[in-house]
Amino acid sequence: MKRFLIVLLCITAVSSADTSAADRAPNVVLFLVDDMGWMDSEPYGSRYYETPHMSQFAKQSMRFTNAYATPLCSPTRASILTGQYSSRHGITSATGHRPPHAADFEFLPKTAPPNQKLRMPVSRHFLELDQYTLAEALRDAGYRTGHFGKWHLGLTAPHRPDRQGFETVWHCAPDPGPPSYFSPYGVTPTGKPTGQHRVGNITDGPDGEHITDRLTSEAIQFMEAHRSEPFFLNLWHYSVHGPWQHKEEYTAEFARKLDPRNAQRNPVMASMLRNVDESLGRILSKLDELKLADNTLFIFYSDNGGNDHSWSGDDPRLQKITEKHPLYQTIQSYRKWAGGNPPTNNAPLREGKGRIYEGGQRVPLMVRWPGRIQPGSTSDAIVGPIDLYPTILEALKLSRPANQIIDGESFLPVLEQTGQLERTAYFTWFPHLIPAVSVRQGDWKLIRRFEPHRLYPEVRELYNLKADISESENLASQHPDKVRELDVLIDEFVKETGALYPQPNPAYQPRPANTTGKGEDPARGLVPKFSKITLVDGALRMEADGRTPFLGTAQVKQSGPLRLTMRLRSNTGGAGNITWKTADQTEFPRQGQTVPFQLAAGKDWQDLTLDLPVDGKTGTVRLYLPVASGPLDIQSIHFQAAKTKKTVRAWDFSGAKP
Repeated sequence: MKRFLIVLLCITAVSSADTSAADRAPNVVLFLVDDMGWMDSEPYGSRYYETPHMSQFAKQSMRFTNAYATPLCSPTRASILTGQYSSRHGITSATGHRPPHAADFEFLPKTAPPNQKLRMPVSRHFLELDQYTLAEALRDAGYRTGHFGKWHLGLTAPHRPDRQGFETVWHCAPDPGPPSYFSPYGVTPTGKPTGQHRVGNITDGPDGEHITDRLTSEAIQFMEAHRSEPFFLNLWHYSVHGPWQHKEEYTAEFARKLDPRNAQRNPVMASMLRNVDESLGRILSKLDELKLADNTLFIFYSDNGGNDHSWSGDDPRLQKITEKHPLYQTIQSYRKWAGGNPPTNNAPLREGKGRIYEGGQRVPLMVRWPGRIQPGSTSDAIVGPIDLYPTILEALKLSRPANQIIDGESFLPVLEQTGQLERTAYFTWFPHLIPAVSVRQGDWKLIRRFEPHRLYPEVRELYNLKADISESENLASQHPDKVRELDVLIDEFVKETGALYPQPNPAYQPRPANTTGKGEDPARGLVPKFSKITLVDGALRMEADGRTPFLGTAQVKQSGPLRLTMRLRSNTGGAGNITWKTADQTEFPRQGQTVPFQLAAGKDWQDLTLDLPVDGKTGTVRLYLPVASGPLDIQSIHFQAAKTKKTVRAWDFSGAKP
């Protein structure tokens, strides 16, 4: 009899727990992968990557084919938590790891370098505290809130997740991630200190533990701790972002595999995606074990398109590097397994991360909610990060907060197949790298660039994505009425969201007037700043006309280290330096990408050879030549690829005439 009562009590307790779990407010899980492209899983068409848990999840979910993110991570993350376009919240680039700006900082500068026609907006470095975030809204509604993983929305303590509505946090700063993806997380894979001060509450695990596995374990502990109350789990993975530290036992398997599409061929990325897929499987299994799956709204998403450019070809990290490099072992491992392949291939989408084409902003999105969403369904609704906030609120029967402007629209009717989205268009604001804004309306997409770019000279690009998902044929000239129609929508969007639209630069100085008589630029593409240039017999003469004179050029296009040879002459001589930024950097680094030199005073020509350890694809090079004390003559400037000795760009003024 006693045993019967104990069994009866246990059955009653379990039954009561199950009933209470079903009756209480639904849980929310947001599973965000970093840099996962639209084609980077089996449900979306990859025939190389193996993602069985994602495939199973797709069978239980609604899969979106037209889901968008911003082309870089921080803007997408901020839009998820605020429900606002990046043009409104102001985080427009991946700058969440940088120190906060001063209170009086002007995000649309009053001036710009003389070689720039436009003043370009600057991204905020943190999510402002007066934003009423999704986490705060759910916390105030009685939810337990937890953030695990990458944050990238603020470096300093006042701007971290625990100040934005998350009660439980496990993360590190500065982002995008810890120095090592393998424990101990505070040192490089070589076992050497990084020299970088990283804070947060990230803690080491057993030696060799991977960060993806650890984040999953921390998230599981959170779910277990709050199994009896509604929770919001914000699991934002560091993978599959660089530095691509992977489990080599997985990678070895994919190294023997070929993609039938002949598109994706990087076993390192395949290995990391398998690891993320395992994480998804563990989270789903734990929900089943806790009997919470049927009462959980589960969202699988990515923060931007796949990375199709880093560590590819003759990138220097795959070339001759020394053991002193902090990522020496990682780079060697990547080179061994990936060869010259970039992380992923987004085909048939055009380009990838950091670009406004579909490859940079179209991403996977799958949503599961048993009993509310038809399993195995798909939707072509055009949705984005601004829509998660209002969708989750409506799903949980919570009112929109009166103190938060929300640009997004709930797509719950789409999920439940009871209605359509009401908005007329969706916008992407991206004033960085190759600055542009785009609008998507139905099958049409218009890209408006703020000025011509040497790679993209047309400032209006119109595509019909239904007929041309690869954005291969610009239809702007064939459909001028459609261009005008979509242009009006962009203008309204800019006004409505307070976008800091680029403005004319009052300090702009056109290239020097022709002094050759042949219709040529005397500097042949070298752009002077705070300096003036003239042609003299057999040379280009440079003189100071400001505090920090230099010559700039964006014509040195090469991945990897460079060798620079210059023939110079100066009566006064002095110190100079060469500095650069790579194609994926929006600003010149304060240190680490500068090579100094000394030019002796004299009347004779001097040949200088400098090795520039460029780490990536060269974007812009600045030549700070010693002209502060007097003019300097340039006979030649010659850039070579350091490895092949092939000429990249050269200027020869030996035949110049005044």
